[in-house]
Amino acid sequence: MDVLPTVWFVLIAVLWTGYLFLEGFDLGVGILMKTFARDERERRVLLNTIGPVWDGNEVWLITAAGAMFAAFPLWYASLFSALYLPLVVVLLGLIFRAVSIEYRGKRDSVRWRTGWDWALAGGSLIAAAGVGAMLALTTTGLPLNANGDRVGGPFAWLNGYAVLGALAGVGFCLVHALAFTALKTDGPIRHRARALLAKMLPVGLLPITAWALVVQARGGTLLTWLPIIVAVAGAVIAWIQARRDREGRAFAGLAVFLLGAMTAIFSAAYPVVLPSSLNSVWDLTVSSASSSAYTLGVMSVVAAFGIPLVLAYQGWTYWVFRKRVSADHIPDAHDFDPVSAADRAGR
Repeated sequence: MDVLPTVWFVLIAVLWTGYLFLEGFDLGVGILMKTFARDERERRVLLNTIGPVWDGNEVWLITAAGAMFAAFPLWYASLFSALYLPLVVVLLGLIFRAVSIEYRGKRDSVRWRTGWDWALAGGSLIAAAGVGAMLALTTTGLPLNANGDRVGGPFAWLNGYAVLGALAGVGFCLVHALAFTALKTDGPIRHRARALLAKMLPVGLLPITAWALVVQARGGTLLTWLPIIVAVAGAVIAWIQARRDREGRAFAGLAVFLLGAMTAIFSAAYPVVLPSSLNSVWDLTVSSASSSAYTLGVMSVVAAFGIPLVLAYQGWTYWVFRKRVSADHIPDAHDFDPVSAADRAGR
């Protein structure tokens, strides 16, 4: 077994799992802005729950993609070039999402806020579906030739597995966001989130469960089936606790579910990092797609210092902003008056 390539394969799997867990409720809250919130004050409550953490959570996406590029350049090149069109759409969705979070409160205008709310919800939906589809395809296969190039047109990637992955991403993000909303808010919005979570949880987790089962059926072993049991146990715990209105335990159950499901998926796919749906001989593996041992060694040293710092910073952030948010904490909307500001500065 190639030790360093295997270590980095595991680390990349951890990074993608961390991204889905942390950014998952961010993206889900963005979708809930237009599907769950009933008025402007509730939308501002939702936005305030993720306001201090959403940009820090996106670090996991950048780190995961960067680690793939550095540790497995052939994996990165084949996957991202084959999915060039959908990933450009995902990038645009993330851009619109980020801009809408920053801009929607700059004017006290219903039309202005509504437009940015749609941008936030649409961008979040596209990002959740796109990342889910990409991860599903990297574990089920793309039409790649011997050189790792895509065979077929720009939509050759579009198949049932891509749709399943998109549904898995959106379903988990919505359920995760409802649990996070119930955990981070108070008042009527909290009670509605808890009630909807108990109803939606089994349906929302079904696509990612199906994705894990598909990967297991294609290349799993007895050992890789064990995380499936963990995932199912986590889902059951989350559902039971959600029905008992214990949102903290439901949120923890979802964490166990995601960890078990992603462990099952990546462990069953190993050592293949990107299968070819045309010929298994052309599969990219941890050995054939990895960088040199020297590169991986340098990266390991950097990661040994960098990852603990990122974890410590994010842990500190969540601790500082751990309090619940309610509609009573939201001030009235108002426009910025530059004349008054200038007068105050003059005094």
